[in-house]
Amino acid sequence: MQYRRFGKTDLSVSIFSLGTMRCLSSPDIFEQTVRQGISSGINHLETASSYGKSEDFLGECLQKNLPIPREQLIITTKLTPTDNGTQFWEQLEQSLARLQLDYIDCLAIHGINTNRHLSWVTDNNGCRPALEKALANGKIRHLGFSTHGSLDLIMEAINSDLFEFVNLHYNFFFQRNAPAIQLAKEKDMGIFIISPADKGGKLYTPPEKLKQLCHPFSPLALNYRFLLSNPFITTLSVGSANPEELVAPLQICNQDHPLTFQEKAVLQQLEKQMDLSLAGDRCRQCYQCLPCPEDINIPEVLRLRNLTIAYDMQTFGQYRYQMLENAGHWFPGRNGDRCSNCGDCLPRCPEKLDISRLLKDTHDRLKGPSRRRLWER
Repeated sequence: MQYRRFGKTDLSVSIFSLGTMRCLSSPDIFEQTVRQGISSGINHLETASSYGKSEDFLGECLQKNLPIPREQLIITTKLTPTDNGTQFWEQLEQSLARLQLDYIDCLAIHGINTNRHLSWVTDNNGCRPALEKALANGKIRHLGFSTHGSLDLIMEAINSDLFEFVNLHYNFFFQRNAPAIQLAKEKDMGIFIISPADKGGKLYTPPEKLKQLCHPFSPLALNYRFLLSNPFITTLSVGSANPEELVAPLQICNQDHPLTFQEKAVLQQLEKQMDLSLAGDRCRQCYQCLPCPEDINIPEVLRLRNLTIAYDMQTFGQYRYQMLENAGHWFPGRNGDRCSNCGDCLPRCPEKLDISRLLKDTHDRLKGPSRRRLWER
């Protein structure tokens, strides 16, 4: 296992972190997964107050004879922002009680997804005084934030200089947040990549076409290598449901060197396949089509169409598309069939795409039963 400095926290963090949102089928499975991760060199465990029984299960694990003592582990939990400092303090105390800890190494404000959320943290009338108190008395040692928000919002949060680390989405199939990674590095922040296997394309179970295009690498390993080759990135979340799902990532836990010639060639082949498959219908993710009067998340809808057509990633496309209108600020925007043909976006599209047609085509391909976030089921 390789380790990297987690920005200005000065913590030495394993390049894979164990996220504990999915290993909740039983306390035994949870403990087995945690033990396997720690035995393999993972020293960073991540949870959240909203992850079902995750904090409770982790608290019980930490009371047992784990492969290394608690003092050598880095524990991150996440709390949602609030405009009420007293309420936030109570939530922090509850998390500490569930975790059976006196302090949390890293607290991330969970889901700075809107300007209002950010204002609650930066405003002295929000939860900022409670955060400053917790930092001063050692209940939390380092403060960061997680986000599913827009690039502009992420940049604003980073520029607030309140945070020591950031948890954000970024992977080969979603590179929109590259400028945020650059800025976070300039600010000497730790950079934690959220769920690159699942949100990166359900890469534990990739479609056959994608597997062929990535040969001789697996899509999962190639995406991990794309991320680990970036020295700005500190650690990748592995959200394993069981110990078996740790096997694949841990096979490359020491491969954080620059991309090889062969890896670069395969990534270039994936780009070429995207161009060939979509021809003049490829959305290049410039985001100039926004805002949409109907509040359609046009770039994300068309990104899912790109992946579906180019790589047969329809299962992933359906998984994400069906969260629109069902996950609130965690996955904002409306479905493609909401397009009213107003034409507002057309003059702003440098590719001159027939956006209305493409939105409706995406809806036809990916519509299905609505989905919610995992822990909200």
